[in-house]
Amino acid sequence: MKKIAIYGKGGIGKSTTTANISAALATQGSRVMQIGCDPKADSTCMLMKGLQVPTILDTLRRKSSNASLEDMVFSGFADVLCAECGGPTPGVGCAGRGIIASFEKLEALKAYEIYRPDVVLYDVLGDVVCGGFAMPLRKGYANEVYIVTSGEKMSLFAARNIAQAVAEFKGRGYAQLRGLILNARGIANESEIVHEAAKDLGTNVVAEIPRDPIIQVCESKNATVIEGAPNSTLADIYRMLARFVRSS
Repeated sequence: MKKIAIYGKGGIGKSTTTANISAALATQGSRVMQIGCDPKADSTCMLMKGLQVPTILDTLRRKSSNASLEDMVFSGFADVLCAECGGPTPGVGCAGRGIIASFEKLEALKAYEIYRPDVVLYDVLGDVVCGGFAMPLRKGYANEVYIVTSGEKMSLFAARNIAQAVAEFKGRGYAQLRGLILNARGIANESEIVHEAAKDLGTNVVAEIPRDPIIQVCESKNATVIEGAPNSTLADIYRMLARFVRSS
């Protein structure tokens, strides 16, 4: 089982990228599970035809010890298994602790043994790399990390922070940084800027996703590009990225 954490600054297109990787992997024959680790709980929407699934935390609040996997894990496009950690009531509690509680519940219910996914993708908010947001890095939940970034200053700043957090756990046998995914914003010399940043971080740019209105068109239809525009060049890029992620 390949366990992959995808990090990136909020708003960088991390969830869109993750959902398209999941969709591509699933259509290529892999059994895929995607777990959203953002309190907004919108990571899997495009895989669920726009539906925001009940979060693990909300389910635990409602059902407590009676909660089952069927209450928390849902089948989406191409049978991708979709789950959302969720978060506390806004203004109350710690979202990081919510991720910890969600992961522990999935483990207690033997989700991975029961569903036996080939690939698990964790979609993790990258503005914060402490507490629960670092769970995929420090608890062995993920083996590999990819960082979604653009050439914008704040996006690269977040990418460097995430890379530093990964490096902190490197010596303990935890997740390893596999590369940057450039999700272009159309700024001048963007590819060169991100490739230079990758070099500084001791890694590579593994894919360049162009700024393309097809993404917004598909999102308006509550679909990934893989589902909504399968014959597009952009879909081919996501499929190529999925093959890289699966085989690296």
